[in-house]
Amino acid sequence: MNAERRAGARQRPPRAVAGHVARKRFGQHFLADRSVLSAIVQAIAPTASDGLLEIGPGLGVLTTELLRAVPRLAAVEIDRDLCERLRRRFGPERLCLFEADALSFNPADAVAALGVTPLRVVGNLPYNISSPLLVALVEARHLVRDQHFLLQKEVVERIAAAPGSTSFGRLSVILQAFYEVELLFEVPPEAFDPPPRVDSAVLRMITRKRPLTEDLAALQAVLTPAFAQRRKMLRSTLIPWLRERGVDAPNLNGESRAEEISVAQYCELADQLRSINSIL
Repeated sequence: MNAERRAGARQRPPRAVAGHVARKRFGQHFLADRSVLSAIVQAIAPTASDGLLEIGPGLGVLTTELLRAVPRLAAVEIDRDLCERLRRRFGPERLCLFEADALSFNPADAVAALGVTPLRVVGNLPYNISSPLLVALVEARHLVRDQHFLLQKEVVERIAAAPGSTSFGRLSVILQAFYEVELLFEVPPEAFDPPPRVDSAVLRMITRKRPLTEDLAALQAVLTPAFAQRRKMLRSTLIPWLRERGVDAPNLNGESRAEEISVAQYCELADQLRSINSIL
């Protein structure tokens, strides 16, 4: 295909999926592959007593399968048109639907509606909000048993990355501090309608009974100077920042770079910072 034909193809208006035109601003890519859907449900393995919260149910494909296992579930959806379709399809007896932005939604509302805790959170997350949403959900971790998300593969690889790898960064540390994370399997673009331009993957996140730190804010504060200039050695970034705040880090190698420090080490530094701030 020549350049003109490719440009023309990109300019075609989006076609309707089951009567709904996918909205780019909401990052809508609907899962259409039944085998992938089956694999996701099998990975979740829902039981009748589970309190399920689905983020971004979309056309209700995953919702339908989950409701085969549970009598009722909660869901949060931002698209007004999709909310109306979901209400007509499932009714309030089966689906407790919150028309809201997932970034500002409080999972405690789902707990109150279902009368079940802890929650099991699932969803095909929009790529444009996936990272901030995952960090926001950390605050509700005491309400959540586990999370299964379909995400951009690159994001999942960053979350599950080990120290020393180029993918290891702030998101890796934050989420691994509070969850046990695992990339379960990859999903190709053609499994969606419309297909995204990137590969996807399914991520499992099990809430740690004992997180590596209790203070998300302190951990984020430590990570900011460490990864702001990640190619620089810590002796010129994180270590001076810590010293200015009274945190002694004798075991921190100044010759190391941010991606070479373990999650546990970052959490220890966060706890030290929290302890000093509580004294001052």
